[in-house]
Amino acid sequence: MQVSSLAFLVGACAHPGGGRARPGDPGFARFVDDYFDAKFAFEPSSGTAAGLHQYDSRIEDRSQARISARVVELEQQRARLEALHPGRLPFDDAIDAEALMGQIRAELLDLQTLQVWRHNPMLYAGLAGGAIDGLMKRNFAPPAQRLRSVVARLAGIVALYAAARVNLDNPPKEFTDLALRMSKGSEGFFAGGVAEWARGAAAGDAALLAEFERANAAAVAAIADFTNWLRADLLPRSRGTYAIGADAFAAKLRYEDLVDMPLGVLLAKGEAQLRRDHDAFVRTAAAIDPGKTPLAVMQSLSADHPTAADLIPSVARSVEDARRFLVAQDLVTIPSEVRPSIAETPPYARSGSFASMDTPGPYESRATEAFYYVTPVEKDWDAQHQEEHLRLYNRNVVADINIHEAYPGHYLQFLYAPRFPTKTRKLMQANTNAEGWAHYAEAMMIDEGFGGPDPLAAAKMRLAQLQEALLRDCRYVVGIKLHTAGMTVEDGAKVFEEQAYQEAANAYEESRRGAYNPTYLYYTLGKLQIQELRDEYRAKTGGSLKAFHDAFVAQGSLPLPLVRRILLR
Repeated sequence: MQVSSLAFLVGACAHPGGGRARPGDPGFARFVDDYFDAKFAFEPSSGTAAGLHQYDSRIEDRSQARISARVVELEQQRARLEALHPGRLPFDDAIDAEALMGQIRAELLDLQTLQVWRHNPMLYAGLAGGAIDGLMKRNFAPPAQRLRSVVARLAGIVALYAAARVNLDNPPKEFTDLALRMSKGSEGFFAGGVAEWARGAAAGDAALLAEFERANAAAVAAIADFTNWLRADLLPRSRGTYAIGADAFAAKLRYEDLVDMPLGVLLAKGEAQLRRDHDAFVRTAAAIDPGKTPLAVMQSLSADHPTAADLIPSVARSVEDARRFLVAQDLVTIPSEVRPSIAETPPYARSGSFASMDTPGPYESRATEAFYYVTPVEKDWDAQHQEEHLRLYNRNVVADINIHEAYPGHYLQFLYAPRFPTKTRKLMQANTNAEGWAHYAEAMMIDEGFGGPDPLAAAKMRLAQLQEALLRDCRYVVGIKLHTAGMTVEDGAKVFEEQAYQEAANAYEESRRGAYNPTYLYYTLGKLQIQELRDEYRAKTGGSLKAFHDAFVAQGSLPLPLVRRILLR
């Protein structure tokens, strides 16, 4: 559905103790502007996604010269930020400065130490589709104007794939396999969906349409060549390791989420949570049917799933239930009546995820369509793979996914985004916060009675929530072991099957995701941190659960130690 403007949400956000953010340091304000200007010059597609449309006609340059220049730029920004003496800045600026320093160090880690641009072909396989799709799907300008930006970006796709061929060196096979899937999807997307949209957007302008067709034909050919190169050249020589090692793993978590914990302690925390949730899963399954094994009980729930044709409509029908419950129980302020649109995950973005939320950026004032994506079955999957994929979308698990992706998860976070009190908090995201909040919401909703008054129905809803918790717990444990303890993707898949009761095909997808997303422990770790902060906040302030939720969401997706500093100030 088309959604109306959310511009009315823009405004200063009160601090938990009352009052608006204090005036900041002018030098730091200039640094913030310069930092994001440089970031979006390097990532123009992200600029478009943020609602900053001066970047619409540019596409990413991933040549080695441009990457080297970005490294120099980041080093200069780090030195400049240090010279501002962040500890002496006003409170809000000091919070944002610490967050930005982590972002700078994290990007340098990726570009210099891990060199992901050398080892992950997925970065290239999905980039072109995302760059074009962001211009097509949101009506922030007249279609013909957006089509001209599409043409400009299409002109850079040949160079993008040329850079990929130069840059990529011995990636892990798991990465190349997924890049191949994404690249094949991109071929169909450009030849079909993009071409069809352009014909309508041109609105009879024959010259503009001809210009598009020339540029798109070159792009389609480049993507097809890249797909063939991945299959025939890169895949046979993809023998690299995905493991980043203990030092880099700890550094990523420290820079991106400000979590500084010895890996042994971190792993023990995750394993303890996995045991707690597993024991609760076994008890809940026995309450549903004591005559069956826990796996058999979950499989009986999984059998209640939609057909491939009804997958998207079934999610659309169920998502409103979570919103109605939030309103009825008054658990958080929902600042808009606007709803997300439910759609298939675009082909270029099918990298192993099952559902996601794609929302417009905080500076988008016109095109406010938010897309709740659900990944369909692939046509080339065999019947067993299709069935295992669909079983994940059973009635109870989808209800839990709706909480995570929409209410009060990611979609609610999006509705608050224009209110975030500073530019930094509008434009950055720490995963322990964003994903931790969405995962926290799943358990919170069940704790507050979302399963309903019938004991059997409530137990089934709790079992589904616990399976999703086990899934995140396994990500926590498997992610650490894949990257620091020599675990293979196949070994990790067994953990997901045995401990999280995942279907075999889905278990492999989950484990493989950990290979390219090392710190995907942030779901469970973030949930645990938010639960601790909630309890401490309520004990200190005497506030209600709703008061905590409103205060928490209003600050944006800062690393959780910084949110704690704000809320308990």
